Amino acid sequence: MGGRTWLSFPVLFLAALPPALLRGAVGFKPSLDSDFTFTLPAGQKECFYQPMPLKASLEIEYQVLDGAGLDIDFHLTSPEGRTLVFEQRKSDGVHTVETEVGDYMFCFDNTFSTISEKESINSIKSRLSKSGQIQTLLRAFEARDRNIQESNFDRVNFWSVVNLTVMVVVSGIQVYMLKSLFEDKRKSRT
Repeated sequence: MGGRTWLSFPVLFLAALPPALLRGAVGFKPSLDSDFTFTLPAGQKECFYQPMPLKASLEIEYQVLDGAGLDIDFHLTSPEGRTLVFEQRKSDGVHTVETEVGDYMFCFDNTFSTISEKESINSIKSRLSKSGQIQTLLRAFEARDRNIQESNFDRVNFWSVVNLTVMVVVSGIQVYMLKSLFEDKRKSRT
């Protein structure tokens, strides 16, 4: 899934039509109102062209709906190539210009975005989730090993006390036996 920026912008084109077409409309100017949504991948630029008559009103409204930072660069260029509007890293905008005869170019530029933040966040989220699972598993291993160590500690202490008791009893018996070997049994008969 590449980095994408979703743009939805209603583009309002107000065109001056010849008076012959306006006979029934007093006080109103006909307009062409269009809107569309498109995907602009990370690192891409998309331009659109709109032919306009003289002295009409061109209104362009855009809004970034989805994407990394919810921002986009916007350029509006006149038919002579003059930059009328240049915005960097904006999430939305509305621009109205009085037109000249010719094709107006408006571009949406996402070349500053090299990778989608959403992909990065999803990647980090999955890695953190995996790390959490591994930590839970390691905690279980650590708890099991701690219980085994405590059990071994108790057994070692118990058998150490038993061995110490046996050694004390055996040494007492040995001392008694050695004493009895060196005792003069003749003195006790008299």
